[in-house]
Amino acid sequence: MSTPHELQQELVSWLRGAERVVVLGLGNPLRRDDFAGVRLVRQLRRLLAKRGAISDRLILVEGGSAPENVLGLVVRARPTHILVVDAADMGHRPGSISIIRPERAGSLHTPSTHTLSVRFLCSYLARLTGARILVLGIQPKTVVFGEGLSPEVENAVKCLTRLLAEILRRGVSLE
Repeated sequence: MSTPHELQQELVSWLRGAERVVVLGLGNPLRRDDFAGVRLVRQLRRLLAKRGAISDRLILVEGGSAPENVLGLVVRARPTHILVVDAADMGHRPGSISIIRPERAGSLHTPSTHTLSVRFLCSYLARLTGARILVLGIQPKTVVFGEGLSPEVENAVKCLTRLLAEILRRGVSLE
């Protein structure tokens, strides 16, 4: 589990030298908090558009519960960096955000609502793109059938969206 300051420092460091960044949000809209990754991508798109910070150097992708359907799009974008955002049961407080190295993603207890494991997805994308890859895991409160994020996860997504918008705006020169 990362503090907001640690998260910011790690992301800024990871983005050094970024030329093209893909933010890939994963999750199933019918499994409550599992949808956090896609919700973040949607909010980030709206926030950056509102700030006039849209750039072809940042590609926001909704991977949903079948990320294999967007792999071609991600590869064609020729990213130098890929940030995967997904709900992940790490045994922390709901809404907690953790940075997860792709090689450790296999040890997570993900809700398993998407067809490819996060570890396999990251490995595959790394081989095809050569990009630096990082996973942000958001601790879900519930992944039962239903719609809408829990208040804890909704708050985490909002905070992370604002943080990423600022970091990406500065680190990837979106303006």
